Amino acid sequence: MSAVSAGLQWFVNLGASVMLPILLFIFALILRITPGKAFKAGLTVGIGFVGLNLVITLLTKNLGPASHAMVRNFGLNLSTLDIGWPAGSAVAYGTVLGSLAIPVGVITNVILLIIGLTKTLDVDVWNYWHIAFTGSIVYAVTHNFALGIFTMVVHIMIIYLLADMSAPYIQKQYGLPGISFPQGASAPGFLLALPLNWLMDRIPGINKIKITPKTVQKRMGVFGDASVMGLIIGIIIGLLAKYSFAKTLQLGVTTAAVLVLMPRMVSLLMEGLTPISEGANDFIKKHFPGRNLYIGMDSALAAGNETVLSSALILVPITLLIAVILPGNSTLPFGDLATIPYMIAIMAAVFRGDIFRTLIGGIVDIIITLYIASWVAPFVTASAKAAHFGLQGASSITVLSDGGVWTTWLIIGLGKIMTWGGIGLIGVVTLAIMIWYNKFHKANDKAVADK
Repeated sequence: MSAVSAGLQWFVNLGASVMLPILLFIFALILRITPGKAFKAGLTVGIGFVGLNLVITLLTKNLGPASHAMVRNFGLNLSTLDIGWPAGSAVAYGTVLGSLAIPVGVITNVILLIIGLTKTLDVDVWNYWHIAFTGSIVYAVTHNFALGIFTMVVHIMIIYLLADMSAPYIQKQYGLPGISFPQGASAPGFLLALPLNWLMDRIPGINKIKITPKTVQKRMGVFGDASVMGLIIGIIIGLLAKYSFAKTLQLGVTTAAVLVLMPRMVSLLMEGLTPISEGANDFIKKHFPGRNLYIGMDSALAAGNETVLSSALILVPITLLIAVILPGNSTLPFGDLATIPYMIAIMAAVFRGDIFRTLIGGIVDIIITLYIASWVAPFVTASAKAAHFGLQGASSITVLSDGGVWTTWLIIGLGKIMTWGGIGLIGVVTLAIMIWYNKFHKANDKAVADK
């Protein structure tokens, strides 16, 4: 078993740019796509991910120091450090239980696909770290290994359900046919965005506000262009960081470059995914009439959208301000400030690309996230110690993206209080909704997306 886990870990460590092309190539061959076309599609996806990672790294390397400077300038002195998702995934996969997340996730996905309780074929196996995260924490809290495994199964069921339900919105808003986002930090935002969107549709005045990249460009001319918006947002962040004039301009141009380059890298990714998505739909129609199939990918595919990226950049200083004034918050946002695009990716799709609503939804999400991340901090710290992970000089750590989602609060809260009964209750409810949604729910994807 250890040899299998080691082999899987080696494969995952190849990175998305190598791992995904291999998986997609094999999947394409299964779908009877010609080897040459399958190879080209997989390689194009890999090239797209390399480009996407280069742009994300460019953003992170420039936004990270600026965020650190803003933290210093705002005089933040909070007791819990947000270590960010890269360190969080290391903690999650660093435990014995966490190392089993990939086989647990793959097996669960295959079973759910066979019995028709999910439409998502998850090829983004790296993101099983989200279930490793909750499973490891429940294990740290209860000291029950089997319960930790069961937690991972239940958590991935929730993620697949949310991915299926949000897929029509994603496909329509971002132009990603046949794609869903089974990503643990993004999918929970779907259930938060739905009631917020319903509420804003019914508030007089608010329901008349419509701010999208197109309307901004139409009203503001050149100042509404993505590159110019990026320049302005970058300069504002530089001023808040108290950068020098030259450094502020450099940050502005870099931010503009990110807003322009990110969508182009996503387009390259979609160029590779399109023939596979079409092949998958043809295969399903031929062998499983009446069923639909989504390819589960990382929400990075939406991170380059103008609404998502511009809203996320504006939310960076707002998040720091909220952390200062929010009563009862102990979390210092830091490592995951550059992850905000992922956190609001599905929410922006529900808001139909409206920047105003995405900002309002993002602020509500950040407030909830800070409270949950602060609450879960002792358990994250315990898991980190179990994984022999250095606490980076802090006595208390958390992860804003994964530690702050409502699914973490629900799973760990009930797991701590009710152990098997709590996780079992979540599992039964999730299973019941999956059965209803996939077996009895008659609304088609287009009708859902048009609401």
